[in-house]
Amino acid sequence: MSFSSSSSSSCLTELMENKRLYISLLSYVFLLRIFESSLTPYTCFINFRCAVVTGANKGIGFEICRQLALNKIQVILTARNESRGIEAVKKLNASGVQNVIFHQLDVKDPTSISHLVKFIETHFKKIDILIVDKNGDYLPGVIQETYEMGEECLETNYYGTKKVTEALVPLLQLSKSPKIVNVTSSYGQLSHIPNDELKRELDDIDNLTKERINEIIRSFLRDFKAAKLRENGWPLTPSAYKVSKAAINAYTRLMAKELKYILVNCVDPGHVKTDMSFNTGKDVMEGAKGPVMAALLPDEGPSGVYFEQTVIAPF
Repeated sequence: MSFSSSSSSSCLTELMENKRLYISLLSYVFLLRIFESSLTPYTCFINFRCAVVTGANKGIGFEICRQLALNKIQVILTARNESRGIEAVKKLNASGVQNVIFHQLDVKDPTSISHLVKFIETHFKKIDILIVDKNGDYLPGVIQETYEMGEECLETNYYGTKKVTEALVPLLQLSKSPKIVNVTSSYGQLSHIPNDELKRELDDIDNLTKERINEIIRSFLRDFKAAKLRENGWPLTPSAYKVSKAAINAYTRLMAKELKYILVNCVDPGHVKTDMSFNTGKDVMEGAKGPVMAALLPDEGPSGVYFEQTVIAPF
C-alpha cells in the first residue's frame, strides 16, 4: 500500500490539530480545577454587601437579619447557642429569605471571636455592616440584682461589645461603605445617672477616653459590692444594665471620633415586644427599623449620634 505525499501531509496536519485541541482541553481542565478549588459555599455572595449581627437568634436581632437580607445584604446571623442560631436561620430560609447564614459567636470568648474573624476572612474577605444587638438576657424588670449579675451584665454588654467590635474593625476597613450600629436602650441615657459630675464626664467626648470608661465601670462595681450605689449617685435597679448602656453610648461616640471612615452610631429601638420586655411593647418589625436604617445610612450620613428609633435624640 502506498500513500501520496498530499495524503501524508493531510494526516500530519490532522494529527497536529488534534494535539493542539487535546492540549487546549487539558489546559481548560487544569484551570477549571484551580478555579473550583478557590470556590467556597459562599462564593455566590462575594459581591453582596455583608453584615454581621450579634445576638440574633430571636427578637430584634432576628428581625434585623430579616430586614437586612430583604435589602439584598448577605447576613451572618450570630448567636452564642449554636442550635438556636441554626434554627433561626432555618426559619428565615423557610420563609424565603436565603441570604442569611449562621456562625457561632460568644462575645466574651476571644477564641469564638477569632473563629468568626477567620471565617469572614476566608469566605467574604471583608464586612460592610456590624450590628451589635443585645448579647445576654439582663431583664430591665428584674427586682433583685446581685453583684454577680451586674458583673456578668457589664462583661457581656460592654466589654463583649468592645471586643467583637475591635476584632472586626480591620475587616470593616476593607469596605467602601462601613457602618457600625450598637443597639442601645433609653436606660443608657445620661438622665438616668443621678451623679452630675459623672454625667458631665461621660458627656465630655473631647476629653473622655476608653481607659476612663473602664475606670468608671470598675468604680461602679466597687460601689455595687460595697452597697454604696445610692450614696455615690449611681443609677439604681437595673443599675448594671443602665451603666452598661451608658458606657456603650459613650464608647460609640469615641469610636466615631476615632474611626473617621466608619459611620458609628447607637440606636434605641424603643419598647419592643421581646423576652426582655416580658412580651410587651410594639412589634419587632417596628423595633428593627431603627437599627436597619442606621446600617443603611448614606456615606455622608451622621456618625457618633444617638437615634431614638429613627430620629436623632440627645444622649
